[in-house]
Amino acid sequence: MTERQKVPLRNKIAVAGGLIGAFMAVLNIQVVNTSLPDIQGGIGAGLDDGGWISTAYLIGEIIVIPLSSWLASVFSLRRYLITNTVLFLAFSAACGLAGNFPEMVALRALQGFAGGVLIPLGLFCVITLLPERSRPVGFAAFALTATFAPAIGPTVGGIITDLYGWRYIFFLNLIPGALMLSALTWGLQSAPMQLEKLRQGDWLGIMTMAVGLGTLQVVLEEGNKDDWFGSPLITKLAVISGLALIAFLVQELRPGNRAPLLNLRLFARRNFALSSIANTILGFVLYGAVYLIPLYLAVAHGYSARQAGEVMAWIGLPQLFIIPLSPYLMRRFDPRLLLGLGLALFSISSFMNMNLGPDDSGPQMLIPNLIRAVGQALVFPSLTFIATAGIPLKDAGSATVLFNMLRNLGGAIGIAVVQTFLTNREKFHSAIITPDVSLLSPATQARLNGLREYFMTHGLSDPGLAQAEAVQMLGRLIRLQANYFAYGDAFALLGAAMVIAVIATACLRRPAGASAPGGH
Repeated sequence: MTERQKVPLRNKIAVAGGLIGAFMAVLNIQVVNTSLPDIQGGIGAGLDDGGWISTAYLIGEIIVIPLSSWLASVFSLRRYLITNTVLFLAFSAACGLAGNFPEMVALRALQGFAGGVLIPLGLFCVITLLPERSRPVGFAAFALTATFAPAIGPTVGGIITDLYGWRYIFFLNLIPGALMLSALTWGLQSAPMQLEKLRQGDWLGIMTMAVGLGTLQVVLEEGNKDDWFGSPLITKLAVISGLALIAFLVQELRPGNRAPLLNLRLFARRNFALSSIANTILGFVLYGAVYLIPLYLAVAHGYSARQAGEVMAWIGLPQLFIIPLSPYLMRRFDPRLLLGLGLALFSISSFMNMNLGPDDSGPQMLIPNLIRAVGQALVFPSLTFIATAGIPLKDAGSATVLFNMLRNLGGAIGIAVVQTFLTNREKFHSAIITPDVSLLSPATQARLNGLREYFMTHGLSDPGLAQAEAVQMLGRLIRLQANYFAYGDAFALLGAAMVIAVIATACLRRPAGASAPGGH
């Protein structure tokens, strides 16, 4: 029996600081997205321009995440993480003071470039500063940043915007940021810089990665609005992204590249590869659901951002009580079983929302949301443990970067797919319903007569105007019914995606230390 490894207090404090940063960075995205209409109005942005407030942040984030591990090794983890924390807080405050649209977009890109560092390095702190027996606790805490933060983001954004105004959603970062800064400053050990790595850097890989991921993010964020490949700009950006990412893969896997930016050969490890597939799908479904549920409640039932956030809170709040139990569960059960059960519950919760109708609003989504909360709480700690088990510390940077980058990419793809899928399915169902609602059919005529009488008794004395209003109302009802079907189909799509993740995890090998990560 070996002596139990004690975790120094400074390491615990540093890990806590890193996890606060990851939580803030993920929460910031959802909070801002919830308040976009208010932000657009406050800075005079047009309806079609507002999306760039989010897109700019995501571009900065997706570019810097793959660079984070390498830059931390160049400047030292302590120096790099503290510097980016200060920058993130400074740009957050500056966004809250922004006065016009171009200024806001520029500041959001810079905020994303600083904030993107906080996500992978939070997990990096867990892996490198905690002994193996203590990592499940760290993974559980990191899970709160990945699944709890997106769930409560709409609630937090809606409440703060309603009570204090949209500018305060950016100032929100300052208080936890001060705690994070104090924790990192005291907890992280000083280390010398290794500036020679800048000369040896994989600059071709960096450039192709930045161009490829940056343009891909624009394609995913703006594609649906611009009719995808019907837009010359989206088409050109998609081609540039594809060529740049292919060049990046060739460069990283080239035998002569002795210092690649990322160790892509980690995907030769069976558990890391399959966990990465599941993690990408998790991002697809997680962010797809966070996008879909508030949109459905707003479009179909007229919910405000705050009301939709209160519904979403039932996905987040239960995780506060379940996730802390995950280290105990992983000591008692095989993490693969916990992962499979969590993914299955997530899938079931999505399928439960397939048959939506006029009576299905917030209260009817409570049970599916609670099931989803339990599923998410089981999935992420187990998935992180399985993906990183047995990976050498020298590859921890690449592992954490790839793990987080793929989840974020999965989320961006998920939102883009759901947007397009909804549009197409609404058109499909409208095309099916409309022929059955012939103006010559007795049932349609009876419905129109009833609507005409309603409008005539509520202020429209002209029968012609009342009839025209009745026809328009019937068209709106058809579209609303088509919307119910389309949203149900979208939830079914998310459920089916989770089934694929379950299949991928069924092929996982038992990770070293599974069922007893806290053992001696």
